[in-house]
Amino acid sequence: MIAAPDPEKMFQVSRAELATFHRDVYKLLVDLELLLGIAKGLGEDNQRSFQALYTANQMVNVCDPAQPETFPMAQDLASRFFGQRGGESQHTIHAMGHCHIDTAWLWPFKETVRKCARSWVTAVQLMERNPEFIFACSQAQQLQWVKNHYPGLHARLQEFACRGQFVPVGGTWVEMDGNLPSGEAMVRQFLQGQNFFLQEFGKMCSQFWLPDTFGYSAQLPQIMRSCGITHFLTQKLSWNLVNSFPHHTFFWEGLDGSRVLVHFPPGDSYGMEGTVEEVLKTVTKNRDKGRTNHSAFLFGFGDGGGGPTQTMVDRLTRLCNTDGLPRVQLSSPARLFSALESDSGQLCTWVGELFLELHNGTYTTHAQIKKGNRECERILHDVELLSSLALARSAQFLYPATQLQDLWRLLLLNQFHDVVTGSCIQLVAEEAMCHYEDIRSHGNTLLSAAAAALCAGEPGPEGLLIVNTLPWKRTEVLALPRSGGAHSLALVTVPSMGYAPAPTSLQPLLPQQPVFVVQETDGSVTLDNGIIRVRLDPTGCLTSLVLVASGRETIAEGAVGNQFVLFDDVPLYWDAWDVMDYHLETRKPVLGQAGTLAVGTEGGVRGSAWFLLQISPNSRLSQEVVLDVGCPYVRFHTEVHWHEAHKFLKVEFPARVRSPQATYEIQFGHLQRPTHCNTSWDWARFEVWAHRWMDLSEHGFGLALLNDCKYGASVRGNVLSLSLLRAPKAPDATADMGRHEFTYALMPHKGSLQDAGVIRAAYSLNFPLLVLPAPGPAPAAAWSAFSVSSPAVVLETVKQAETSPQGRTLVLRLYEAHGSHVDCWLHTSLPVQEAVLCDLLEQRDPAGHLPLRDARLKLTFSPFQVRSLLLVLQPPPNLSP
Repeated sequence: MIAAPDPEKMFQVSRAELATFHRDVYKLLVDLELLLGIAKGLGEDNQRSFQALYTANQMVNVCDPAQPETFPMAQDLASRFFGQRGGESQHTIHAMGHCHIDTAWLWPFKETVRKCARSWVTAVQLMERNPEFIFACSQAQQLQWVKNHYPGLHARLQEFACRGQFVPVGGTWVEMDGNLPSGEAMVRQFLQGQNFFLQEFGKMCSQFWLPDTFGYSAQLPQIMRSCGITHFLTQKLSWNLVNSFPHHTFFWEGLDGSRVLVHFPPGDSYGMEGTVEEVLKTVTKNRDKGRTNHSAFLFGFGDGGGGPTQTMVDRLTRLCNTDGLPRVQLSSPARLFSALESDSGQLCTWVGELFLELHNGTYTTHAQIKKGNRECERILHDVELLSSLALARSAQFLYPATQLQDLWRLLLLNQFHDVVTGSCIQLVAEEAMCHYEDIRSHGNTLLSAAAAALCAGEPGPEGLLIVNTLPWKRTEVLALPRSGGAHSLALVTVPSMGYAPAPTSLQPLLPQQPVFVVQETDGSVTLDNGIIRVRLDPTGCLTSLVLVASGRETIAEGAVGNQFVLFDDVPLYWDAWDVMDYHLETRKPVLGQAGTLAVGTEGGVRGSAWFLLQISPNSRLSQEVVLDVGCPYVRFHTEVHWHEAHKFLKVEFPARVRSPQATYEIQFGHLQRPTHCNTSWDWARFEVWAHRWMDLSEHGFGLALLNDCKYGASVRGNVLSLSLLRAPKAPDATADMGRHEFTYALMPHKGSLQDAGVIRAAYSLNFPLLVLPAPGPAPAAAWSAFSVSSPAVVLETVKQAETSPQGRTLVLRLYEAHGSHVDCWLHTSLPVQEAVLCDLLEQRDPAGHLPLRDARLKLTFSPFQVRSLLLVLQPPPNLSP
């Protein structure tokens, strides 16, 4: 079932026949099938079950297949049975036509275009024949494809949308993964999706629709609410391997306190067929049927498309109001949620993430796709910022809005829940890598164009521009290109969200202590920058990590860090998707050879050591351990040649820290998860996801593990573990085979992770300073566009507004990152004419005007709140070309 298709497979048509459709016979068959379903489903103890069985028996008695004139008598018997009505207390099932189409999975993107056309033509025919039939359809990307390739079909869909039969849902560009995309990427899913639905169908969606993704971030409720969405439908948590989720209808409260109404179709499927068994299951399985009397029922063939059939519609229509069964309505998402809202007074609330206890191998599978995702999120962030600054500084610069929209849509397409997760065939993975290469290539071109505009009009020879795209001042070691193709290391300081000219000569390090590198006679190496002291044994394992100011040792006594470990990784069924808890029983440390550790860079602004490690007869690893002057963390630059089958590579750091919970970064914030296995809910989180960092802290001290492209992680007891590479063989037998490069870093700290600057350190690792050639001379002085007064607030995004009069309106997105209430000042050197708060769809808040005082704006945040504002820039001075 989960193998890639055979491209050479051939089919042969051997016979085709014309046939007459006997509608009366068809109706009898539908009725007999339903009666049999009722007899079986209601069971021997139910009177209605016997009535169904006896009705079917009488129908068989009166009906002679050779005499069509007997058919109406049989039909009358069925109609009398189905015409007996239920009572007022009946549960109401809202049946909605649906066709879940994976945007890519076991087939490439181009096949999905055809799947959409075939499936939606069928839906159009059903809507024509059945005026009461309603079809819910998600994913703007798929509708865009149909518009491009099948404009006539798209026009018909618009026509049925006007009639209320074709209902766009979801509000996103694709049904993305709910864990791995960044917070900003999730915002763009809604921004692109909602704008498309508004433009093509006249209104935005009010329901978020994500039936088949592999977990749901705790920041989704806030993002939904700020994108005009108050309702959410999914069903994937029914796949939980360990714990049954306790609700089907409930309020979901996110990280910042935002709440949305959630419904899981109790039949645990988005591909029902309208059978009695499914209808009864929907009621019996509903865990909230005492609190609310309504359930969703999504019918239609899905995953690979197909959608509803006339038979499904006929079954559900026949069951509309029959004694002994729930009431069945052909309904819409709006009607369902309206009914649920009216019953919502007694509903329970679930706080925090909706963690799927399955498919947690998808945090690691296809590491190159994960790396491409993280890199391209960074590139688009940097391009938007530099283009915004160029727009503000140059009258001639045109913001590349169209190119950026195309690149964002490529990235959002790759964040579909079977692509960025790595659970797709080789053909799709290769196409995804091409998309990332397009984003890198075009993104770098746009970066250069923005840098050129920033340097326009400067006198002097060509130079280098060093750009800091983060909202705080940074002093870091940078490799600068020199004449003849060489590079030299320099310590540079660049202001927040701004630039500085490259130093023409090496600067003195004072008052910072240089890095000392010492290799002992036993082959071990010590790196010391006065902030942290790192000791590596002769095989490259970390035997000591000391916070110099306090003398505090970070590595657990009798243990070593930077320990690579290999696990057997053979899941029960879903190969690329799952890693099972029993893999932890197969842990094998990878032991290095003494004598492979050597000094790399010998000290000064940077010190390093490197070593080689044979992981297995087929796989090897090389690593450079790097410590820079003034840097609070040590970096591990890693290259792996990986050729394994069903193995899982991780790296472990046992910490001299004790805490019952660890902290993990998620979109626009962080959350805690247990480090123990007290309950089945704790135990089921043996492998979890995080973004750029995780941290294990006790009072006054902690250890953070940062990364530049990894998502799988765990902290069990005192051991921080980062998941590096898997080797599944289905549906892509080549997944993860070959060469990989990645960096992780270790940061011991005193105090809390917030006060110690862990969040900023992880950003710095992921957003390196940019060295851009200036086609003209680089500016002579440093310049900063934005800064924020509070370390708790991150200015995440600066971009041009989607609708921008004269192109002179910027959108800024900030969030509170520490989990605190805070007031802060946003300072800007840009010529701002007006500032006003807006939502994530960039719609103005009528009461959101912000006064500008001394080039500063005052903003107030609650914990993990995301805020957006529009800055209208003054017209630029007319510069001569």
